[in-house]
Amino acid sequence: MDSNILVEKLTFQFESIREGFDILSKARDFKEMTKTFAHLLRGNFSLKDIFLLHKTSPDSEWLPMGFGVMPDNSIIKSLDNSNNFEIHYYQDNKISAAVILPLLDLSYLGLLIGKKIDGKDFSDLDKISLQILLQVFDSAHKAFINRQNEKKLIFDLNEKVFQLSNLIDTGIELSKLEKRNTLYRLALERVSSLTNASSGILKISPADKNAPVELHTFPEEITPESILKNKFKIESAFSFMDRKYELILSEKEIRGGTTSFTDLDKLLLESVARQLSASIENEFLHLESIEKERIEKELNLAASIQQQIIPKKLTKIKGYDIDGINIPSKEVGGDYYDCIRLKNGNYAFIIADVAGKGIAAALLVSTLNAALNSYLEFDLPLTQMSDKLNTLIFKATPPDKYITFFIAVLEPVSGSLEIVNAGHNPILLLKKDNTLQKIDAGGTGLGMLDLGIPFLGEKIVLNPGDKLFLYTDGIPEAMNEEEEEYSEGRMINFLKSHAKKTAEEFTKALVEDVKLFVKEAPQSDDITLLILKRN
Repeated sequence: MDSNILVEKLTFQFESIREGFDILSKARDFKEMTKTFAHLLRGNFSLKDIFLLHKTSPDSEWLPMGFGVMPDNSIIKSLDNSNNFEIHYYQDNKISAAVILPLLDLSYLGLLIGKKIDGKDFSDLDKISLQILLQVFDSAHKAFINRQNEKKLIFDLNEKVFQLSNLIDTGIELSKLEKRNTLYRLALERVSSLTNASSGILKISPADKNAPVELHTFPEEITPESILKNKFKIESAFSFMDRKYELILSEKEIRGGTTSFTDLDKLLLESVARQLSASIENEFLHLESIEKERIEKELNLAASIQQQIIPKKLTKIKGYDIDGINIPSKEVGGDYYDCIRLKNGNYAFIIADVAGKGIAAALLVSTLNAALNSYLEFDLPLTQMSDKLNTLIFKATPPDKYITFFIAVLEPVSGSLEIVNAGHNPILLLKKDNTLQKIDAGGTGLGMLDLGIPFLGEKIVLNPGDKLFLYTDGIPEAMNEEEEEYSEGRMINFLKSHAKKTAEEFTKALVEDVKLFVKEAPQSDDITLLILKRN
Protein backbone atom coordinates (compact mmCIF):
# COMPACT_ATOMS: atom_id res chain seq x y z
CA MET A 1 0.00 0.00 0.00
CA ASP A 2 1.31 3.50 -0.90
CA SER A 3 2.73 5.20 2.23
CA ASN A 4 0.65 8.36 1.70
CA ILE A 5 -2.55 6.34 1.40
CA LEU A 6 -1.60 4.36 4.51
CA VAL A 7 -0.95 7.57 6.48
CA GLU A 8 -4.29 9.03 5.35
CA LYS A 9 -6.11 5.82 6.27
CA LEU A 10 -4.45 5.65 9.69
CA THR A 11 -5.19 9.35 10.32
CA PHE A 12 -8.85 8.81 9.41
CA GLN A 13 -9.08 5.74 11.65
CA PHE A 14 -7.41 7.61 14.54
CA GLU A 15 -9.98 10.40 14.30
CA SER A 16 -12.77 7.82 14.06
CA ILE A 17 -11.44 5.98 17.13
CA ARG A 18 -11.11 9.21 19.11
CA GLU A 19 -14.64 10.29 18.23
CA GLY A 20 -15.87 6.76 18.92
CA PHE A 21 -14.44 6.84 22.46
CA ASP A 22 -16.13 10.20 23.14
CA ILE A 23 -19.49 8.82 21.99
CA LEU A 24 -19.10 5.53 23.88
CA SER A 25 -18.12 7.36 27.07
CA LYS A 26 -21.37 9.36 26.98
CA ALA A 27 -23.63 6.30 26.68
CA ARG A 28 -26.52 6.26 29.16
CA ASP A 29 -26.49 2.50 29.65
CA PHE A 30 -24.70 -0.68 28.58
CA LYS A 31 -27.17 -1.45 25.76
CA GLU A 32 -26.70 1.99 24.21
CA MET A 33 -22.92 1.60 24.52
CA THR A 34 -22.90 -1.75 22.71
CA LYS A 35 -25.26 -0.49 20.02
CA THR A 36 -22.97 2.49 19.39
CA PHE A 37 -19.97 0.15 19.32
CA ALA A 38 -21.69 -2.01 16.70
CA HIS A 39 -22.22 1.07 14.49
CA LEU A 40 -18.58 2.06 15.03
CA LEU A 41 -17.33 -1.37 13.92
CA ARG A 42 -19.71 -1.53 10.97
CA GLY A 43 -18.57 1.89 9.73
CA ASN A 44 -14.83 1.29 10.23
CA PHE A 45 -14.76 -2.04 8.44
CA SER A 46 -17.71 -1.71 6.01
CA LEU A 47 -19.39 -4.81 7.44
CA LYS A 48 -22.56 -6.48 6.26
CA ASP A 49 -23.50 -7.80 9.70
CA ILE A 50 -22.28 -7.75 13.27
CA PHE A 51 -23.85 -9.65 16.15
CA LEU A 52 -23.37 -8.80 19.83
CA LEU A 53 -23.93 -11.16 22.75
CA HIS A 54 -23.48 -10.81 26.48
CA LYS A 55 -23.16 -13.14 29.44
CA THR A 56 -23.09 -12.05 33.07
CA SER A 57 -20.68 -14.70 34.35
CA PRO A 58 -18.27 -17.37 33.03
CA ASP A 59 -20.87 -20.13 33.47
CA SER A 60 -23.93 -18.31 32.09
CA GLU A 61 -25.32 -18.57 28.56
CA TRP A 62 -24.61 -16.09 25.78
CA LEU A 63 -27.64 -13.82 25.32
CA PRO A 64 -28.19 -11.67 22.20
CA MET A 65 -28.12 -7.89 22.69
CA GLY A 66 -31.13 -7.50 20.38
CA PHE A 67 -29.53 -5.81 17.35
CA GLY A 68 -30.56 -7.43 14.08
CA VAL A 69 -31.44 -11.06 13.38
CA MET A 70 -29.18 -13.44 15.29
CA PRO A 71 -27.30 -16.18 13.42
CA ASP A 72 -27.87 -19.87 14.01
CA ASN A 73 -26.31 -21.77 16.91
CA SER A 74 -23.51 -23.15 14.76
CA ILE A 75 -22.12 -19.64 14.36
CA ILE A 76 -22.67 -18.73 18.02
CA LYS A 77 -20.51 -21.75 18.90
CA SER A 78 -17.61 -19.76 17.45
CA LEU A 79 -17.53 -18.16 20.90
CA ASP A 80 -15.77 -20.99 22.76
CA ASN A 81 -15.71 -21.60 26.50
CA SER A 82 -12.63 -19.51 27.13
CA ASN A 83 -12.97 -16.78 29.74
CA ASN A 84 -9.97 -14.85 28.47
CA PHE A 85 -9.68 -12.17 25.84
CA GLU A 86 -9.84 -14.02 22.50
CA ILE A 87 -9.98 -13.07 18.80
CA HIS A 88 -10.39 -15.75 16.15
CA TYR A 89 -10.41 -14.94 12.43
CA TYR A 90 -12.18 -17.10 9.82
CA GLN A 91 -12.25 -17.33 6.05
CA ASP A 92 -15.57 -19.17 5.60
CA ASN A 93 -18.72 -17.67 4.11
CA LYS A 94 -20.41 -16.80 7.40
CA ILE A 95 -18.24 -14.68 9.71
CA SER A 96 -14.87 -12.92 9.56
CA ALA A 97 -14.04 -12.94 13.28
CA ALA A 98 -15.27 -14.01 16.71
CA VAL A 99 -14.30 -12.04 19.83
CA ILE A 100 -14.59 -12.68 23.56
CA LEU A 101 -14.00 -9.54 25.65
CA PRO A 102 -13.95 -9.83 29.50
CA LEU A 103 -15.32 -6.69 31.15
CA LEU A 104 -14.63 -4.90 34.44
CA ASP A 105 -17.92 -6.03 36.02
CA LEU A 106 -16.91 -9.70 35.45
CA SER A 107 -19.33 -10.08 32.55
CA TYR A 108 -18.37 -10.87 28.94
CA LEU A 109 -19.07 -9.26 25.59
CA GLY A 110 -19.15 -11.57 22.57
CA LEU A 111 -18.89 -10.32 18.98
CA LEU A 112 -19.56 -12.24 15.81
CA ILE A 113 -18.29 -10.07 12.97
CA GLY A 114 -19.79 -10.77 9.56
CA LYS A 115 -18.18 -10.45 6.18
CA LYS A 116 -17.09 -7.10 4.74
CA ILE A 117 -19.30 -5.60 2.05
CA ASP A 118 -16.55 -5.96 -0.55
CA GLY A 119 -16.13 -9.66 0.35
CA LYS A 120 -12.47 -9.27 1.31
CA ASP A 121 -10.92 -10.88 4.40
CA PHE A 122 -9.61 -8.78 7.28
CA SER A 123 -6.22 -7.27 6.44
CA ASP A 124 -3.39 -6.93 8.95
CA LEU A 125 -4.31 -3.27 9.33
CA ASP A 126 -7.95 -4.24 9.95
CA LYS A 127 -6.84 -6.68 12.66
CA ILE A 128 -4.76 -4.00 14.39
CA SER A 129 -7.65 -1.53 14.16
CA LEU A 130 -10.05 -4.10 15.62
CA GLN A 131 -7.80 -4.68 18.63
CA ILE A 132 -7.54 -0.93 19.20
CA LEU A 133 -11.32 -0.49 18.97
CA LEU A 134 -11.82 -3.34 21.46
CA GLN A 135 -9.44 -1.59 23.86
CA VAL A 136 -11.36 1.66 23.32
CA PHE A 137 -14.63 -0.09 24.21
CA ASP A 138 -13.03 -1.68 27.28
CA SER A 139 -11.76 1.73 28.47
CA ALA A 140 -15.14 3.37 27.86
CA HIS A 141 -16.89 0.54 29.72
CA LYS A 142 -14.54 0.96 32.69
CA ALA A 143 -15.34 4.68 32.75
CA PHE A 144 -19.04 3.80 32.59
CA ILE A 145 -18.75 1.39 35.57
CA ASN A 146 -16.77 3.96 37.54
CA ARG A 147 -19.48 6.54 36.89
CA GLN A 148 -22.10 4.14 38.18
CA ASN A 149 -20.08 3.47 41.33
CA GLU A 150 -19.56 7.17 41.83
CA LYS A 151 -23.29 7.84 41.56
CA LYS A 152 -23.97 5.18 44.20
CA LEU A 153 -21.38 6.73 46.49
CA ILE A 154 -22.95 10.16 46.12
CA PHE A 155 -26.39 8.71 46.83
CA ASP A 156 -25.18 7.03 50.03
CA LEU A 157 -23.37 10.17 51.09
CA ASN A 158 -26.47 12.33 50.67
CA GLU A 159 -28.33 10.01 53.01
CA LYS A 160 -25.64 10.17 55.67
CA VAL A 161 -24.98 13.89 55.52
CA PHE A 162 -28.32 15.63 55.98
CA GLN A 163 -26.78 19.08 56.25
CA LEU A 164 -25.69 18.92 52.62
CA SER A 165 -29.29 19.30 51.42
CA ASN A 166 -29.37 22.85 52.79
CA LEU A 167 -26.37 23.74 50.68
CA ILE A 168 -27.92 22.12 47.60
CA ASP A 169 -31.18 24.04 48.02
CA THR A 170 -29.35 27.30 48.64
CA GLY A 171 -27.06 26.78 45.67
CA ILE A 172 -29.96 26.09 43.30
CA GLU A 173 -31.89 29.13 44.49
CA LEU A 174 -28.88 31.39 44.10
CA SER A 175 -28.27 29.97 40.65
CA LYS A 176 -31.82 30.83 39.64
CA LEU A 177 -31.23 34.38 40.82
CA GLU A 178 -28.02 34.52 38.77
CA LYS A 179 -25.99 35.78 41.76
CA ARG A 180 -22.75 34.07 40.79
CA ASN A 181 -20.47 35.76 43.36
CA THR A 182 -22.96 35.07 46.16
CA LEU A 183 -23.08 31.43 45.11
CA TYR A 184 -19.29 31.18 45.25
CA ARG A 185 -19.15 32.73 48.71
CA LEU A 186 -21.98 30.59 50.07
CA ALA A 187 -20.38 27.39 48.70
CA LEU A 188 -17.10 28.21 50.45
CA GLU A 189 -18.85 29.10 53.71
CA ARG A 190 -20.98 25.96 53.82
CA VAL A 191 -18.27 23.48 52.85
CA SER A 192 -15.89 25.09 55.38
CA SER A 193 -18.59 24.67 58.03
CA LEU A 194 -19.30 21.04 57.07
CA THR A 195 -15.61 20.05 57.20
CA ASN A 196 -14.53 22.44 60.03
CA ALA A 197 -12.00 24.03 57.67
CA SER A 198 -10.54 27.30 58.86
CA SER A 199 -10.30 28.73 55.33
CA GLY A 200 -11.01 27.99 51.70
CA ILE A 201 -10.47 29.31 48.20
CA LEU A 202 -12.20 28.97 44.85
CA LYS A 203 -9.78 29.38 41.95
CA ILE A 204 -11.27 29.89 38.46
CA SER A 205 -8.74 29.51 35.62
CA PRO A 206 -9.62 30.28 31.99
CA ALA A 207 -8.25 28.03 29.24
CA ASP A 208 -6.32 31.03 27.93
CA LYS A 209 -3.13 31.07 30.01
CA ASN A 210 -2.78 34.82 29.46
CA ALA A 211 -6.22 35.60 30.89
CA PRO A 212 -6.44 36.62 34.56
CA VAL A 213 -7.28 33.99 37.20
CA GLU A 214 -10.34 34.72 39.35
CA LEU A 215 -9.95 34.08 43.13
CA HIS A 216 -12.61 33.92 45.88
CA THR A 217 -11.57 33.29 49.50
CA PHE A 218 -13.22 32.47 52.82
CA PRO A 219 -12.81 34.39 55.01
CA GLU A 220 -12.58 37.24 52.50
CA GLU A 221 -9.64 38.93 54.24
CA ILE A 222 -7.36 35.88 54.12
CA THR A 223 -4.59 35.80 51.51
CA PRO A 224 -4.76 33.08 48.81
CA GLU A 225 -1.07 32.20 49.39
CA SER A 226 -1.67 31.21 53.02
CA ILE A 227 -4.26 28.66 51.85
CA LEU A 228 -2.32 27.33 48.87
CA LYS A 229 0.89 26.84 50.90
CA ASN A 230 -0.75 25.21 53.92
CA LYS A 231 0.37 21.61 54.60
CA PHE A 232 -3.16 20.53 55.65
CA LYS A 233 -5.18 20.79 52.41
CA ILE A 234 -7.82 19.00 50.42
CA GLU A 235 -9.06 20.01 46.99
CA SER A 236 -11.54 19.14 44.27
CA ALA A 237 -11.83 20.46 40.74
CA PHE A 238 -14.20 20.43 37.80
CA SER A 239 -14.30 22.05 34.38
CA PHE A 240 -17.19 23.71 32.61
CA MET A 241 -17.04 25.31 29.18
CA ASP A 242 -13.59 26.93 28.94
CA ARG A 243 -12.87 27.28 32.66
CA LYS A 244 -11.41 25.11 35.40
CA TYR A 245 -12.85 25.51 38.93
CA GLU A 246 -10.70 24.43 41.90
CA LEU A 247 -12.09 24.29 45.47
CA ILE A 248 -9.31 24.14 48.09
CA LEU A 249 -9.74 23.91 51.87
CA SER A 250 -6.98 24.28 54.47
CA GLU A 251 -6.53 23.47 58.22
CA LYS A 252 -9.26 21.29 59.70
CA GLU A 253 -9.94 22.79 63.12
CA ILE A 254 -10.22 20.56 66.16
CA ARG A 255 -10.11 21.23 69.86
CA GLY A 256 -6.61 22.22 70.64
CA GLY A 257 -5.38 23.02 67.11
CA THR A 258 -5.55 21.85 63.49
CA THR A 259 -5.18 18.51 61.78
CA SER A 260 -5.44 16.83 58.38
CA PHE A 261 -8.79 16.22 56.71
CA THR A 262 -10.58 12.85 56.72
CA ASP A 263 -11.90 10.80 53.81
CA LEU A 264 -15.41 11.97 54.68
CA ASP A 265 -14.25 15.61 54.43
CA LYS A 266 -12.89 14.82 50.98
CA LEU A 267 -16.23 13.30 49.96
CA LEU A 268 -18.10 16.32 51.30
CA LEU A 269 -15.86 18.69 49.35
CA GLU A 270 -16.35 16.70 46.13
CA SER A 271 -20.11 16.69 46.64
CA VAL A 272 -20.15 20.45 47.09
CA ALA A 273 -17.98 20.82 43.99
CA ARG A 274 -20.49 18.77 41.99
CA GLN A 275 -23.37 20.87 43.29
CA LEU A 276 -21.53 24.04 42.45
CA SER A 277 -20.93 22.66 38.97
CA ALA A 278 -24.65 21.86 38.62
CA SER A 279 -25.60 25.39 39.70
CA ILE A 280 -23.25 26.95 37.16
CA GLU A 281 -24.60 24.63 34.48
CA ASN A 282 -28.18 25.57 35.41
CA GLU A 283 -27.39 29.22 34.80
CA PHE A 284 -25.80 28.35 31.46
CA LEU A 285 -28.84 26.29 30.46
CA HIS A 286 -31.12 29.17 31.40
CA LEU A 287 -29.22 31.52 29.12
CA GLU A 288 -29.15 28.82 26.46
CA SER A 289 -32.94 28.46 26.62
CA ILE A 290 -33.27 32.20 25.96
CA GLU A 291 -30.98 31.80 22.96
CA LYS A 292 -33.02 28.81 21.82
CA GLU A 293 -36.19 30.93 21.84
CA ARG A 294 -34.42 33.50 19.67
CA ILE A 295 -33.27 30.81 17.23
CA GLU A 296 -36.78 29.33 17.08
CA LYS A 297 -38.15 32.72 16.08
CA GLU A 298 -35.54 32.92 13.31
CA LEU A 299 -36.43 29.39 12.20
CA ASN A 300 -40.12 30.30 12.03
CA LEU A 301 -39.24 33.32 9.91
CA ALA A 302 -37.02 31.19 7.64
CA ALA A 303 -39.80 28.59 7.37
CA SER A 304 -42.33 31.24 6.32
CA ILE A 305 -39.91 32.50 3.64
CA GLN A 306 -39.29 28.96 2.41
CA GLN A 307 -43.03 28.31 2.20
CA GLN A 308 -43.21 31.13 -0.33
CA ILE A 309 -40.53 29.40 -2.45
CA ILE A 310 -41.95 25.85 -2.45
CA PRO A 311 -45.02 25.90 -4.75
CA LYS A 312 -48.37 25.40 -3.01
CA LYS A 313 -49.96 24.42 -6.31
CA LEU A 314 -48.23 23.26 -9.47
CA THR A 315 -48.89 24.70 -12.93
CA LYS A 316 -51.34 22.69 -15.04
CA ILE A 317 -49.99 21.49 -18.40
CA LYS A 318 -52.37 20.38 -21.14
CA GLY A 319 -51.95 16.69 -21.88
CA TYR A 320 -49.97 16.03 -18.68
CA ASP A 321 -50.69 15.13 -15.06
CA ILE A 322 -48.32 16.57 -12.45
CA ASP A 323 -48.08 16.56 -8.66
CA GLY A 324 -45.44 17.04 -5.98
CA ILE A 325 -44.90 17.33 -2.25
CA ASN A 326 -42.28 18.53 0.23
CA ILE A 327 -42.29 17.31 3.87
CA PRO A 328 -39.36 18.83 5.82
CA SER A 329 -37.89 16.80 8.69
CA LYS A 330 -37.29 19.95 10.75
CA GLU A 331 -38.78 23.43 10.92
CA VAL A 332 -36.72 24.44 7.91
CA GLY A 333 -35.69 21.90 5.27
CA GLY A 334 -33.04 21.70 2.61
CA ASP A 335 -35.12 20.18 -0.21
CA TYR A 336 -36.58 22.18 -3.09
CA TYR A 337 -38.78 21.47 -6.10
CA ASP A 338 -40.66 23.58 -8.63
CA CYS A 339 -42.34 23.64 -12.01
CA ILE A 340 -41.72 26.90 -13.88
CA ARG A 341 -43.44 27.98 -17.09
CA LEU A 342 -40.91 29.55 -19.45
CA LYS A 343 -41.63 32.45 -21.81
CA ASN A 344 -41.28 30.20 -24.89
CA GLY A 345 -44.08 27.92 -23.65
CA ASN A 346 -41.81 25.19 -22.30
CA TYR A 347 -41.74 24.06 -18.66
CA ALA A 348 -38.78 23.56 -16.32
CA PHE A 349 -39.01 20.83 -13.68
CA ILE A 350 -36.54 21.14 -10.82
CA ILE A 351 -35.69 19.11 -7.74
CA ALA A 352 -32.75 19.77 -5.43
CA ASP A 353 -31.33 18.69 -2.06
CA VAL A 354 -29.02 20.90 0.01
CA ALA A 355 -26.37 19.20 2.18
CA GLY A 356 -27.47 19.87 5.76
CA LYS A 357 -30.60 21.31 7.32
CA GLY A 358 -31.70 24.43 9.16
CA ILE A 359 -31.29 28.10 8.34
CA ALA A 360 -28.06 27.57 6.34
CA ALA A 361 -29.83 25.11 4.05
CA ALA A 362 -32.84 27.42 3.73
CA LEU A 363 -30.57 30.28 2.67
CA LEU A 364 -29.03 28.08 -0.02
CA VAL A 365 -32.49 27.10 -1.25
CA SER A 366 -33.39 30.79 -1.49
CA THR A 367 -30.16 31.52 -3.36
CA LEU A 368 -30.78 28.67 -5.79
CA ASN A 369 -34.38 29.70 -6.38
CA ALA A 370 -33.49 33.34 -7.09
CA ALA A 371 -30.56 32.49 -9.38
CA LEU A 372 -32.50 29.78 -11.22
CA ASN A 373 -35.44 32.04 -12.01
CA SER A 374 -33.04 34.73 -13.20
CA TYR A 375 -31.02 32.42 -15.48
CA LEU A 376 -34.14 30.78 -16.94
CA GLU A 377 -35.24 34.20 -18.17
CA PHE A 378 -32.23 34.29 -20.51
CA ASP A 379 -33.10 30.95 -22.17
CA LEU A 380 -29.57 29.60 -21.64
CA PRO A 381 -28.69 26.00 -22.51
CA LEU A 382 -29.09 23.86 -19.39
CA THR A 383 -25.43 22.85 -19.34
CA GLN A 384 -24.30 26.48 -19.47
CA MET A 385 -26.85 27.50 -16.85
CA SER A 386 -25.66 24.67 -14.57
CA ASP A 387 -22.08 25.94 -14.92
CA LYS A 388 -23.18 29.40 -13.81
CA LEU A 389 -25.20 28.01 -10.89
CA ASN A 390 -22.24 25.86 -9.82
CA THR A 391 -19.85 28.84 -9.79
CA LEU A 392 -22.37 30.95 -7.86
CA ILE A 393 -23.00 28.29 -5.20
CA PHE A 394 -19.28 27.42 -4.92
CA LYS A 395 -18.32 31.04 -4.19
CA ALA A 396 -21.22 31.61 -1.79
CA THR A 397 -20.80 28.54 0.44
CA PRO A 398 -18.20 26.81 2.67
CA PRO A 399 -16.59 23.55 1.40
CA ASP A 400 -19.06 21.27 3.20
CA LYS A 401 -22.14 22.87 1.63
CA TYR A 402 -23.37 21.91 -1.81
CA ILE A 403 -26.60 21.12 -3.67
CA THR A 404 -27.58 18.03 -5.64
CA PHE A 405 -29.69 19.35 -8.50
CA PHE A 406 -31.82 18.00 -11.34
CA ILE A 407 -33.54 20.02 -14.05
CA ALA A 408 -35.59 18.94 -17.06
CA VAL A 409 -37.10 21.34 -19.63
CA LEU A 410 -40.21 19.95 -21.31
CA GLU A 411 -41.45 20.89 -24.77
CA PRO A 412 -45.08 19.87 -24.13
CA VAL A 413 -46.20 19.25 -27.72
CA SER A 414 -43.45 16.78 -28.67
CA GLY A 415 -42.77 15.58 -25.13
CA SER A 416 -39.01 16.11 -25.60
CA LEU A 417 -37.01 16.67 -22.42
CA GLU A 418 -33.63 18.40 -22.13
CA ILE A 419 -31.99 17.19 -18.90
CA VAL A 420 -29.07 17.89 -16.59
CA ASN A 421 -28.45 15.88 -13.41
CA ALA A 422 -25.90 17.56 -11.13
CA GLY A 423 -25.05 14.90 -8.56
CA HIS A 424 -28.68 14.11 -7.71
CA ASN A 425 -30.27 10.69 -7.26
CA PRO A 426 -30.94 8.92 -10.57
CA ILE A 427 -34.29 10.21 -11.86
CA LEU A 428 -36.66 7.45 -12.97
CA LEU A 429 -38.43 7.27 -16.33
CA LEU A 430 -41.13 4.58 -16.29
CA LYS A 431 -42.29 3.89 -19.82
CA LYS A 432 -45.71 2.76 -20.91
CA ASP A 433 -44.49 -0.82 -21.33
CA ASN A 434 -43.35 -0.77 -17.65
CA THR A 435 -39.63 -0.71 -18.52
CA LEU A 436 -37.53 1.59 -16.35
CA GLN A 437 -34.75 4.00 -17.32
CA LYS A 438 -32.49 5.71 -14.79
CA ILE A 439 -31.27 9.20 -15.70
CA ASP A 440 -28.08 10.24 -13.94
CA ALA A 441 -25.96 11.98 -16.58
CA GLY A 442 -24.68 15.44 -15.70
CA GLY A 443 -21.88 16.14 -13.21
CA THR A 444 -21.07 16.80 -9.57
CA GLY A 445 -23.36 18.62 -7.13
CA LEU A 446 -23.58 22.39 -7.37
CA GLY A 447 -20.89 24.02 -5.22
CA MET A 448 -18.77 20.87 -4.78
CA LEU A 449 -16.04 21.83 -7.27
CA ASP A 450 -15.30 24.75 -9.56
CA LEU A 451 -12.68 23.30 -11.89
CA GLY A 452 -14.29 24.29 -15.18
CA ILE A 453 -15.49 20.73 -15.87
CA PRO A 454 -18.59 21.13 -18.07
CA PHE A 455 -21.90 19.57 -17.16
CA LEU A 456 -23.28 16.98 -19.56
CA GLY A 457 -26.82 17.16 -20.83
CA GLU A 458 -29.15 14.48 -22.11
CA LYS A 459 -32.27 14.47 -24.27
CA ILE A 460 -35.14 12.01 -24.00
CA VAL A 461 -38.77 11.91 -25.08
CA LEU A 462 -41.73 11.52 -22.76
CA ASN A 463 -44.23 9.53 -24.81
CA PRO A 464 -47.93 9.09 -23.99
CA GLY A 465 -48.24 6.75 -20.99
CA ASP A 466 -44.70 7.51 -19.71
CA LYS A 467 -44.01 8.79 -16.19
CA LEU A 468 -41.05 10.88 -15.00
CA PHE A 469 -40.40 10.48 -11.25
CA LEU A 470 -38.18 13.00 -9.42
CA TYR A 471 -37.33 12.48 -5.74
CA THR A 472 -34.80 13.21 -2.98
CA ASP A 473 -32.99 10.63 -0.87
CA GLY A 474 -35.36 11.18 2.06
CA ILE A 475 -37.62 8.53 0.47
CA PRO A 476 -35.28 5.55 -0.20
CA GLU A 477 -33.23 6.31 2.94
CA ALA A 478 -36.23 6.64 5.28
CA MET A 479 -35.42 4.40 8.25
CA ASN A 480 -37.61 2.43 10.65
CA GLU A 481 -36.92 1.66 14.31
CA GLU A 482 -34.87 -1.40 13.33
CA GLU A 483 -32.65 0.95 11.26
CA GLU A 484 -33.74 -0.66 8.00
CA GLU A 485 -34.03 1.63 4.98
CA TYR A 486 -37.12 1.93 2.79
CA SER A 487 -34.69 1.37 -0.13
CA GLU A 488 -34.61 2.32 -3.78
CA GLY A 489 -35.85 -1.16 -4.76
CA ARG A 490 -39.04 -0.82 -2.75
CA MET A 491 -39.59 2.67 -4.17
CA ILE A 492 -39.19 1.41 -7.76
CA ASN A 493 -41.56 -1.51 -7.14
CA PHE A 494 -44.09 0.93 -5.70
CA LEU A 495 -43.75 3.16 -8.77
CA LYS A 496 -44.37 0.24 -11.11
CA SER A 497 -47.27 -1.26 -9.16
CA HIS A 498 -49.07 2.10 -8.78
CA ALA A 499 -48.31 3.54 -12.22
CA LYS A 500 -51.99 3.73 -13.20
CA LYS A 501 -52.87 6.11 -10.37
CA THR A 502 -53.23 9.81 -11.04
CA ALA A 503 -50.25 11.95 -10.06
CA GLU A 504 -52.02 13.21 -6.93
CA GLU A 505 -53.15 9.71 -5.92
CA PHE A 506 -49.64 8.36 -6.44
CA THR A 507 -48.06 11.09 -4.29
CA LYS A 508 -50.43 10.47 -1.39
CA ALA A 509 -50.06 6.70 -1.64
CA LEU A 510 -46.23 6.79 -1.69
CA VAL A 511 -46.02 9.13 1.31
CA GLU A 512 -48.43 6.87 3.19
CA ASP A 513 -46.37 3.78 2.30
CA VAL A 514 -43.19 5.43 3.61
CA LYS A 515 -44.97 6.34 6.87
CA LEU A 516 -46.26 2.78 7.28
CA PHE A 517 -42.71 1.51 6.83
CA VAL A 518 -40.96 3.82 9.32
CA LYS A 519 -43.81 3.54 11.88
CA GLU A 520 -42.85 5.48 15.04
CA ALA A 521 -39.26 6.22 14.00
CA PRO A 522 -38.57 9.97 13.68
CA GLN A 523 -38.26 11.40 10.17
CA SER A 524 -34.51 11.72 9.57
CA ASP A 525 -34.53 13.64 6.29
CA ASP A 526 -36.77 15.80 4.11
CA ILE A 527 -39.18 13.93 1.84
CA THR A 528 -39.68 15.53 -1.56
CA LEU A 529 -41.04 14.16 -4.81
CA LEU A 530 -42.34 15.39 -8.17
CA ILE A 531 -44.11 13.17 -10.71
CA LEU A 532 -44.96 14.06 -14.32
CA LYS A 533 -47.22 11.78 -16.36
CA ARG A 534 -48.01 12.22 -20.03
CA ASN A 535 -51.61 11.24 -20.76
